[in-house]
Amino acid sequence: MTKLLIQTDNTPLTVNFPAIVTMTQAQFYEFCQANQELRIERTAQGEVIIMPPAFSDTGNRNFNIAIQLGVWAEQNGTGIGFDSSAGFTLPNGATRSPDASWIKLERWNALTAAEQASFAPIYPDFAIELRSASDTLISLQAKMQEYIDNGVSLGWLIDRKNRKVYIYRPDRSPEILEQPEFVTGDPELPGFVLRMAKIW
Repeated sequence: MTKLLIQTDNTPLTVNFPAIVTMTQAQFYEFCQANQELRIERTAQGEVIIMPPAFSDTGNRNFNIAIQLGVWAEQNGTGIGFDSSAGFTLPNGATRSPDASWIKLERWNALTAAEQASFAPIYPDFAIELRSASDTLISLQAKMQEYIDNGVSLGWLIDRKNRKVYIYRPDRSPEILEQPEFVTGDPELPGFVLRMAKIW
């Protein structure tokens, strides 16, 4: 059975479709193509999550994150960056769209053109989630742990409300930074510095 989760305010709304079995990856891709105006993810259990558009101020902060990551990625040249519209199929079967992400070039280039043109079957090497007013901290913490469990080597959860940044790495408890002026990506992203003035 497919469950459709529609996130409203801070609570996802679950709609059950008892006559429908869990969507295949191809069916999920087709569903997303037919609903391109929606922000859609899928959990490892096959639940489809429809999220509201980002509020304007959150969209601006996402934009500022993407700019800083993009400038570094161009200068560094060892990988490519993605904004919040990119979806990736993780090894556990979930389809996730981090607010910003980066993948090493050799891993990205190992995919076929068809894989790159879909929800690429690859985990990012680096992922950022920015908490918006409609996000619960616990749901984003679970998502960050899912990224790490599926191969992501560095993840940042930015909690604007409390001015904290949670740093995730494999086999470690999250490191918590209180009101940092900047966050560095070393050693995973050498030289990358996210300046927080335009993110808070």
